[in-house]
Amino acid sequence: MFNLTLAALIMIGRTLFDAGEFKSIKPHFDGACEEITEIVGAEDITMIGDGFALISSDDRRSYLNGNNIQGNIFLYDVNQKQLINLTPSLDFEFHPHGISTLDLDDGTVQVAVVNHQTGNHSIEIFSLQDQSLTHRYTIKDKLLISPNDLVLVDDGVFYVTNDHISMDPMKQKFYDYMQIPGSNVAFYNGNSFRIVARGLIYANGINISHDGNSVYVAQCIGRTLSIFSRNLETNELDEERSIYLNSAIDNIELDDAGNLWIGSHPKALAFARHQKKEKKLSPSQVIKITLNEDEDIIEEIFLNDGQSLSGSSVGTVYENQLLIGPVFDERFLHCQMNN
Repeated sequence: MFNLTLAALIMIGRTLFDAGEFKSIKPHFDGACEEITEIVGAEDITMIGDGFALISSDDRRSYLNGNNIQGNIFLYDVNQKQLINLTPSLDFEFHPHGISTLDLDDGTVQVAVVNHQTGNHSIEIFSLQDQSLTHRYTIKDKLLISPNDLVLVDDGVFYVTNDHISMDPMKQKFYDYMQIPGSNVAFYNGNSFRIVARGLIYANGINISHDGNSVYVAQCIGRTLSIFSRNLETNELDEERSIYLNSAIDNIELDDAGNLWIGSHPKALAFARHQKKEKKLSPSQVIKITLNEDEDIIEEIFLNDGQSLSGSSVGTVYENQLLIGPVFDERFLHCQMNN
């Protein structure tokens, strides 16, 4: 009995330590931030064109509590600080999550969005032109078990993360708390899905290098960035290496130079508490990674105790401006970086 009790205490202690429960949060940011309101749950933000961003917005806390409030895709003018709702009148249930864009040869921008409908999951494909978003088609498949984020690599072709390989909520919690590698990455070739990476601990954000040769996957519960080499002919993935970041990393964005910007949750259990109760604050963090052959450069660009923004899931940049989005808060941050 003593050995079992000791083992249980060790396991609980390890879980608390790994989740960052004992971390000391010392807020810092070299710049100034402004709150952009009138938007809720700006979970994923990606830059498009010159000074514009697309935002995946959903009132996720209300949805989790049984209120089916329609989500939206917003266009944000970074220079004018103006929001435009691109989906005010969709005729289907829409709860957007991860978002990805691709410039097409016809001058339009293809937009792919993970959609969590009640009891179902899908990928919605849109076309963006002249600040007008048109829905094109819906993709559904049994391999879309628990899709989180995706990245387009060609017209209607993409990689997508499943943060869990089971839809059972109890199994999902067990996998998370026990840090079991129960998630994957699937590839869609325009006709069908196949699994191309397995054994990940809560696969979350995903993105691709500018040259298309590398795919980056955030293992949220695993607190690790995985870097895969991509076969350009077969689209198979081969894990080259990983970077341990000691934080529950979320969405991945790239700047023009190819540096990775990652929104993250330095205290994972605080984020779990924040999910249930708005007043329970969750620290926010943005990490920048410059990948080098000799030594990677990892910089913590932004850290806050949750007062200005709770539960940051994404950080994306345009010139010296940083947009930080949350999973639940009714605002996001538009920050000016000094350097």
